[in-house]
Amino acid sequence: MEKRFTDKVVVVTGASRGIGEAIARRFLQEGASVCISANEARVHDTAKQLSSLGKVLSLEVDVTNRSQIEDMYDRVAKELGEVDISVQNAGISLVSKLEDLKEEDWDRVLSINTKGVFLCCQAAGLRMRRNKKKGRLINTASAQARHGFIYSPHYAASKFGVMGLTQSLAKELAPAGITVNAFCPGIIDTEMWGYCDAAWGGLLGEYKKGELMAEWVANIPMARPGTGADVANLVAFLASDDAAYITGQTVNVCGGMEMN
Repeated sequence: MEKRFTDKVVVVTGASRGIGEAIARRFLQEGASVCISANEARVHDTAKQLSSLGKVLSLEVDVTNRSQIEDMYDRVAKELGEVDISVQNAGISLVSKLEDLKEEDWDRVLSINTKGVFLCCQAAGLRMRRNKKKGRLINTASAQARHGFIYSPHYAASKFGVMGLTQSLAKELAPAGITVNAFCPGIIDTEMWGYCDAAWGGLLGEYKKGELMAEWVANIPMARPGTGADVANLVAFLASDDAAYITGQTVNVCGGMEMN
């Protein structure tokens, strides 16, 4: 595999599993030094699994906590070097009927999925600008940044928010040569989508495990769920020199499930 990111320092949040882990793996394979963070101890086991690919630092970080985020980038600078690429991937999904949706769940989803992306972009972007790095900020949105799904207004709102802040920050940071983009995963074969299959299936009808997912996948033009590697391919492109003139964009990676 081409080593496009040799001497680059990458931060990936929400990287203990799923899409985040796949993104971290891709950057390591392409020569980067990578910090993976998550709000669970599992992130350290993931780092051990990835360590044979390159230099990897694992940190437990709450992306809703500004102090912890700033400490993360400080630690990265000391141990790996100043950040060149920051991927804001930490997020949660909760499914609930309107009458059962609690205010604290609304706040939690928006805090992690939108505020957390902003706080990491703010911290990383300011460091990049101060250090005169033509860096990359890449944010995880969702197919629900294109249209909201039933029983998840809080999640849809959080991901529409990611798309909006991506566009705004792209305009502000462009003069410094920093690009800001987002990506919209569709149905990806991860633990989160396992939860969604069960949660939505329970609310929409008497679906057995995997039946609702199979029904959705059947309507995808490419007729399969995505993989973490599919998403990582796009993220690696957006982080590369080939994407130097691309900013403020939100790109689907969904097998044709969304086409806008």
